[in-house]
Amino acid sequence: CDALTRGYLNLRLKPNKDLLADLINKANGLNAASYTASTWAVVENEVIKAQAVLNNPEASEAEVKASEKALTKALEGLEAKPGNTVDTSTPVKPGDTTVSIKTGDATSFVSITTLGASLAALAYLAVTKKKEN
Repeated sequence: CDALTRGYLNLRLKPNKDLLADLINKANGLNAASYTASTWAVVENEVIKAQAVLNNPEASEAEVKASEKALTKALEGLEAKPGNTVDTSTPVKPGDTTVSIKTGDATSFVSITTLGASLAALAYLAVTKKKEN
């Protein structure tokens, strides 16, 4: 009962990293030769940082959002080399939140809350019953 209660109290919602993964894939799909070295270096640096956040299972929601924002800003700042044409059919725009988010989890927050309340009630009943005996 104690282990179950401790486990419930240690639960946390993991942030969704789909948008971050999409931004990393977009950046990795670009041709470095088409952009100025200085702006490409900024994108490369942000991709490395974003990849670290993406691979960190303990990354917080704030870290994920900050990484998304930094990588988006770096992609927006890319400058094409003179004479190169760059495909701008799907540019990243500030505040773009149109990426669909697929969590792969059909469990809603309400279900998790209900489960948590049920576990807490069971833990309480178990402790109360122990005290009575």
